[in-house]
Amino acid sequence: MTGNENCASKKELLQSINQVSFAINDLLLFLDTHPHEKRALEYFSELSARRNELLKKYAELHGPLTVDTANDSCLRSWQWMEQPFPWEQEGGCR
Repeated sequence: MTGNENCASKKELLQSINQVSFAINDLLLFLDTHPHEKRALEYFSELSARRNELLKKYAELHGPLTVDTANDSCLRSWQWMEQPFPWEQEGGCR
């Protein structure tokens, strides 16, 4: 895998995380007013599981984005703090 492929996959993974997170936030607003809507609750469960999968995959490849995935990817050290955060990188990837 070349650096460009890794960069594209990192950007694509971040985009997927952002899309799923947006959908979850939107769905939560709906559930605030429709708390017993079965289809919405099922969809929330699906999206939450998908988001957790994406966050775990991102943490394994590029370091954690949330504290929830820090334990999975940083058992040896806190080196992930030494890398630039996604929003600090010019052009998205190095």
